[in-house]
Amino acid sequence: MTLQISDKFIWDFWHFVEAGRQHLFFLQADRAIGNPDLRHWNVSIGHAVSSDLRAWTPLGTVFGPSAGPAWDDYTTWTGSVIKAEGGYHLFYTGTSRAENGMRQRIGHAVAASIDGPWTRVGTGLALDLDERFYEEHAEGRWHDRALRDPWVLPEKIDGMYHMFFTARRNDGPLYERGVIGHAVSPDLMQWEATAPVYEGGHYGQLEVPQVFEREGRWYCVFCNVAPHWSEQMRAEHDGGVSGTHYLVADHPLGPWQPAPGFLDGDIPCRRYAGKILRDPVTGKDSLMAFEDTGVDGQFVGRICDPIPLRLENGLYRVDDLLARK
Repeated sequence: MTLQISDKFIWDFWHFVEAGRQHLFFLQADRAIGNPDLRHWNVSIGHAVSSDLRAWTPLGTVFGPSAGPAWDDYTTWTGSVIKAEGGYHLFYTGTSRAENGMRQRIGHAVAASIDGPWTRVGTGLALDLDERFYEEHAEGRWHDRALRDPWVLPEKIDGMYHMFFTARRNDGPLYERGVIGHAVSPDLMQWEATAPVYEGGHYGQLEVPQVFEREGRWYCVFCNVAPHWSEQMRAEHDGGVSGTHYLVADHPLGPWQPAPGFLDGDIPCRRYAGKILRDPVTGKDSLMAFEDTGVDGQFVGRICDPIPLRLENGLYRVDDLLARK
């Protein structure tokens, strides 16, 4: 019942629900490439629908890199979809061949229907890096420039739309620089970067953020791997695990702090890039993630069924028995 496509590796995904129809948009690459590590550079965006988050109908490829020389002619990576301003908006990560994929930027496409077709807004470029707040690519730092995984809230706060994204700050130890970046827009078209909403200090990067509210509290789900934890965090958590965790706050603009423990992690990584979604079958929150390392040590490349969660005293817990299946 997992979302699996026989001739594709699939991994990071984002969710949209409308009229009881559950939509997943996801990164995909042809299994014909052989080595799954090459999937990031042979990527497009797929789409599948379901009524229950379990039985899926794949709808094929809906978006991909620009055909000609462009800022996003190499990759189109993780993003989010919202309905606002009279249409549907896809925000995504792009890189260019001219820069060998080393500098990430955030793009924007629109559609009249959630089923597409998706058309870039102008060149597609929505947000570039602002060095006042975020780390530029340079020798001796990370291998790339982080400005990716945009998550846009569909409702305005204080008259502005808010975007959250994966980034790193300019200073501090390498594995303490990971932040949740932030940008604002009055109309979804013109974006301005601001200071991070989470200043970091715990991880080298916080990938694929998902920001939402439950029972008056805000949650920012993210994923990372144990080698990218700060020295202090690894020392406090037996070397760390790889998987999905979350930050908590009383307001979407922070201050944010990591929740105690770690939501869903393992060594080697079993599931990654999780999202907390409302299960239409149970009416309760669940965790979905892509399956990473299988029992044979190979990359799996499919998306798991919903795993039940418990929300107690403002904190999420995974049903450990079901999570091991």
